[in-house]
Amino acid sequence: MTDRFRPATRIADIAPFHVMEVMGHAQAAAAAGRDIVHMEVGEPDFATVEPIVEAGIRALRDGHTHYTLALGLPALREAIADFYRTRHGVAVEPRQVVVTVGASGALQLALWALIGPGDEVLLTDPGYPCNRHFARLAGGVPVELPVGPDTGWQPTAAQIEAALTPRTRAVLLASPANPTGAVIDREELARIAALLRQRRVALIADEIYHGLIYDADTTTALACDADAIVVNSFSKYFGMTGWRLGWAVVPEALVRPVEKLAQNLFIAPPTPAQHAALAAFEPATLALLDQRRDEFRARRDLLLPALRGFGFDIPVTPQGAFYIYAGCGRFADDSSALCLRLLDQGGVAATPGLDFGPHTARTHLRFAYTTSRERLGEAIDRLGRLLA
Repeated sequence: MTDRFRPATRIADIAPFHVMEVMGHAQAAAAAGRDIVHMEVGEPDFATVEPIVEAGIRALRDGHTHYTLALGLPALREAIADFYRTRHGVAVEPRQVVVTVGASGALQLALWALIGPGDEVLLTDPGYPCNRHFARLAGGVPVELPVGPDTGWQPTAAQIEAALTPRTRAVLLASPANPTGAVIDREELARIAALLRQRRVALIADEIYHGLIYDADTTTALACDADAIVVNSFSKYFGMTGWRLGWAVVPEALVRPVEKLAQNLFIAPPTPAQHAALAAFEPATLALLDQRRDEFRARRDLLLPALRGFGFDIPVTPQGAFYIYAGCGRFADDSSALCLRLLDQGGVAATPGLDFGPHTARTHLRFAYTTSRERLGEAIDRLGRLLA
């Protein structure tokens, strides 16, 4: 039968992850002998710091290769809770901490524990593309909130209030945000949290880039709402992308529902990675990670004025993460076509706005400053010659 392996209807709503396709083209060009400056994928170029690597090696040698509990190692849950106390001044009980298979696993658990068929989830546009699909796969309806430079690429409490309906179950905010690097102002975050408490709507805060904030307040959503669901990751600030480890802090009422989901979906997070992550919170390790954060700031400060000088429209300085979301209307009316031109003619790989929602898709592209300053300098030279 020709329809024997017909994909499920829900697959039609899942868009491809365009940045991965750009990366595929870039890797093919590199394999053909071309020198490509990779600024497309949001992965730090640094290897995992030595103390974390050594802790992982010790865990393997000591035989820590079996399942843990679905919610993670008790020692790691305690370390994460203590991190909120020491770095953010927020009290979190270890039992509220759920260690997950990457932050993607945390986002899935949070949404699937809350969202049912027809429930609405408010998300920003532009925003991380997978979140829309996580909501759809839970049976929910993603409702996109268009944001722009006028509000610093973040939604306001007034905008959220206008979008709420009786079917709104959750609002998912990211700070710092992908692709804009925008951080929500503490006062605005407090207003949003108060509004959602009043309307009995869940606040899900994506704080995956929270250790990489340069010019803004580092308030966690838990400081504004003790019942917020906060998602974080060991991938970005902690530099452990391939270890596939993240976490969520959830209110007491969701601990058991999330645990049941985790048991069925993932069994447990990867055990050696959890033991390695225990070393991430040591003071000496955090000092190394803060040095890397400062390097990312220096890269931003090198790339941003150059892009503005070429004519890219970047009215808001990104305050965190490692992205610059650049208006490209001066050069093209289609950011996807421009990305192909930059790659084919300039050897510079960037991501078209198409990945991040329809609101600014054709007029913007994203540059990730996840490569060395030397390579950024090379990209700047190539862009200057190509766009002159």
